[in-house]
Parts: sequence; structure tokens; C-alpha cells
Amino acid sequence: MRTSFGPLLGLALALSATPAFAQEAESKAITVSGSATLVSDYRFRGISQTDKDFAVQAGLTVSHESGLYASVWGSSVDDYIAAGSDQELDLIIGYKKTLGAATVDVGALYYYYPGAEKLIPGYNSDFLELYGNVSAPVGPVTAKAAVMYAPKSAALSLGGGKLDNLYGNFSLSGSIPDTGIGFSAGIGRTFTKSFLSGGKKYTDWSLGMTYTTGPVTLGVTYVDTSYAKNAVVSLTGKDIAKAGVFGSIGVAF
Repeated sequence: MRTSFGPLLGLALALSATPAFAQEAESKAITVSGSATLVSDYRFRGISQTDKDFAVQAGLTVSHESGLYASVWGSSVDDYIAAGSDQELDLIIGYKKTLGAATVDVGALYYYYPGAEKLIPGYNSDFLELYGNVSAPVGPVTAKAAVMYAPKSAALSLGGGKLDNLYGNFSLSGSIPDTGIGFSAGIGRTFTKSFLSGGKKYTDWSLGMTYTTGPVTLGVTYVDTSYAKNAVVSLTGKDIAKAGVFGSIGVAF
């Protein structure tokens, strides 16, 4: 077009188009996504964080085309999780890269429990966890292997000194084409004893199914652990590591 209508008109068109091109390039370089979810029980590695009650959760992620991303995710929790705090905030920074058919994801996650130190002066409930995982398609499903390590921290103590926590997980997930139905299965192992693990080494596993229509996803999940009956009991006397089924409804934006 610039050649047909002359250099001056071509220059004018180029200058007028530059902001639009810049905005388009910027919008492709950075992606913002989020979600809000209501769950009937918030289970973390098989153990209920809400005394087997409902939780409200929300998250926001900013991703760059380079693979760098930053996220914030929050959930309501029960007061036995962090000295009376009723909120969990996860602050995450990571890097994701596709290598052939596999996707590698590494990063750091900081668990923050607002207000815990105010309820019990000097109490430290917050801790850092490093993570890495590799996922790849295996036939009709996607397999994922993950490792999470929390360095020694007073927040993970069982009563004195500092403890660390090592966790590994393997999962399979997939979907039925053109139905909106997804499914997943996973098994995890906590290899160290700390406050995060309930004081013992244990195994957790889960089976889940989802149905997505538009931005809304409905889910149901069965979860269990290798803990004996009443081995992990909340302040209200509930067995929070016992097998259970919980539902969820979430919206993505």
C-alpha cells in the first residue's frame, strides 16, 4: 500500500499504525489470567485445611512469553493451620519452558498466613517452598512428575528447632474430546516429618473428574491418605486426614 500511494502517505500510515502494532505485540507478550473457586473442603496433600468445611479460593497469574510468570493465590483456612490465621496467601514466581514434547516448570512459592504473628507474638507461620515438575503427553493422557522442597524453617517445627519438608507427586490427567469432561489421578509421598506433614511421613492419593462449560468448571474429587484413623485430628475432633469426597465450582477469566 505504501508503494502504491507514495512515500509520504506510506510514512503517515506507518506512523499511525505503530501504536496499534505495539499494543498488539504487548498483549501477546504478557498474558493475565485468573480464577475464583468455591470448594466444599480444601485438601492440601490429602489433609483438610478447613476442618472439612467450605473454602473460598481465588488466584491471579501474569505470564510472559519468555516463560516467566508470577502468581498470587489465596484460600480461607481453619485456625489450626497457622496460630489462628484464617487466610492462606501463596506468592509464586516461576519459569516454564517447553522442550520437545515435555514441559518443564520450576519456581518458588512463599506461604503467607496474614495475622498469625499478631495473634501469637513472635510466632512464625510463613515458609518458602521450591518446586520443579516435568509433564509430557503419554498416549491420550498427560503424565506429570513433581518435587517440592521446603528448606528448614521454624514454621515447620514440631516444637523445637527448624525442620524441612520434601514431597513428591506423580499424576495423570486427560479429557474426553468435545464433551467438556476431564479426569485426573495422582499419588504423592511426604518423605520427611514436619508440621506441614502432620508430624509423620505419609502417602496421599486422589481421583477427580471435572465438567467445563464456558468459563465455569464443576468438579468432584476423592482423596485419601495412609494415615491411620484419628491420627491427625483438628481442634474440633475431626479426622482431617480421613478419606473423603469434596466438590468444587469455579470460574476462569
